[in-house]
Amino acid sequence: MLLKGKKAVITGAASGIGFAVAKRFSEEGAETVLVDINADALERAKDNIPNSSRFICDVSNEEDVASLKERVGDIAILVNNAGISRDSLIIRAKTEDWEKTLSVNLTSVFLLSRAFARGMMRARYGKIINISSVIALMGNAGQVAYGSSKAGIIGLTKSLAKELAARNICVNAIAPGFIETPMTDALPEDVVENYKKLIPLARFGRPEDVANAALFLASNLSDYITGVILRVDGGMVTGY
Repeated sequence: MLLKGKKAVITGAASGIGFAVAKRFSEEGAETVLVDINADALERAKDNIPNSSRFICDVSNEEDVASLKERVGDIAILVNNAGISRDSLIIRAKTEDWEKTLSVNLTSVFLLSRAFARGMMRARYGKIINISSVIALMGNAGQVAYGSSKAGIIGLTKSLAKELAARNICVNAIAPGFIETPMTDALPEDVVENYKKLIPLARFGRPEDVANAALFLASNLSDYITGVILRVDGGMVTGY
C-alpha cells in the first residue's frame, strides 16, 4: 500500500474530485480526514470511505482552519481541493462574488498550508497537493474570478515548493481539465459536445483520473518531484 500509516487531509471531500481522492487514498492505506462545509454530503462520504473521519469547516475562515488543525494534529499529506465558481462577464461581475471566489479557492490554500506546514517541517516530510485548473493556464471568458484564483494557486505552489524543499516537503499542483463533476453536469449538452471536440482524447475525465494523479504525488514515488503543475486534461492544453 502506497500510503499505509499516513494521515491525509482532503478539503472539498464530500463529492467530486475530493471524494475520489479521499477514497483512493483510503484504498492505499491512508487515514483520511474529510473536510467540507456541506454536513449532509460529508456524512454520506464518510460512510463510503473506511478509516476516515469528517470535519465540517469553512476553509476560507482563519478561525475554522485553526480549529481544524488543533483537532486533527499533524499530518503527512494535505490536498487543497475545496473550490467554487461564480461565473460572470466582467461588466456584470459583483465584487462580493470575486472576493468569495478568491477566498474559498486561494486564501484557503494559504491558510491550510500555513496551518499544517509546521508539523511537516518538524517531521522533515510532507506532501502538499493543490488542485488548480487548466483555466489558470488558458483562460476562459466569463471566468475572471475563477481563473485568477486558480492561477494564484499555481504561483503559491511554486513559491511554497522552493520554501519548503529544504525540509523535504514536496508541493505540487494538479490542473484538471473538464472532469465529470456536479459542476460539469450542469453544462448544457451542446456545450459539453463542443468542449469534447477540443480534447484529443475526446472525452471528459473522471474524478478517479485526478485521484490517481494525486495518489502519485502523495506517495513516495514522487519524492523527487516538487513545484510541478501536472495537467490531467486529456491533452486539451499543450505548451504550458
